[in-house]
Amino acid sequence: MATAPQALPAPPPVQSHWALFLDVDGCLLDFADRPEDVQVPEGLRESLIRLSRALDGAVAFISGRRIAQIDQIFAPLRLPAAGLHGLELREGDDGDDHAFHVPGDLANIREAAEQVAAAYPGARVEDKGAAIALHWRAAPAARSPMEALAASALARLPGYRLQHGNCVVELRPAHSDKGEAVRQLMQAPPFAGRTPVYAGDDLTDEDGFSAANHLGGLSVRVGDRQPSLATHTLAGTDALRDWLHEAAARLDAAA
Repeated sequence: MATAPQALPAPPPVQSHWALFLDVDGCLLDFADRPEDVQVPEGLRESLIRLSRALDGAVAFISGRRIAQIDQIFAPLRLPAAGLHGLELREGDDGDDHAFHVPGDLANIREAAEQVAAAYPGARVEDKGAAIALHWRAAPAARSPMEALAASALARLPGYRLQHGNCVVELRPAHSDKGEAVRQLMQAPPFAGRTPVYAGDDLTDEDGFSAANHLGGLSVRVGDRQPSLATHTLAGTDALRDWLHEAAARLDAAA
């Protein structure tokens, strides 16, 4: 018998003393078969700008994408951000990317992954510099061979880990995650002293949920994936965007 979705309350209205940490794909934005094809719905940039102003800049993107890619998607909006699950970090307007060593074997593994993907039209290999993501959203049959390749490659990548996600598996450095990104941002202005609230949809966001909870904040699961450490839930991307739109209008009016 299928397990009923974990019963969680909807989050309360956004408060002026909060710091918002927002996952991108599957949370703020709907998934696309190709990562570069995601679309920013009308009005979302404007609501994020208004929220950032109302929260004194304490709104950040937390993503598996690179920060440069996040900036391109949301241009001209530029917010504090953590990219590559926290390997890249920008506390304010200026980039501050962590330095990391990329194993020489990563290029060979990427080539092998591309050969596997070529046999499954719609499968994709995303080169993230220090990480490789193997996507099968548009080619479900590619899941098994891609997961097998990633698992076998791990022994050749010291200091790396597998990160499973929604129709993707990623080979990435193990020394950082989204929770650590939240903890680092919460130590710096404009986040320090605020209540952290993290919204995300995927397994990669559980570290962010844990960090927000531990710091006395809230965690918002978008969708019904379970089990989860989240304290609150919203039904999907539309519900999250509606929550943010309402908050932007209300906080603007209060100001």
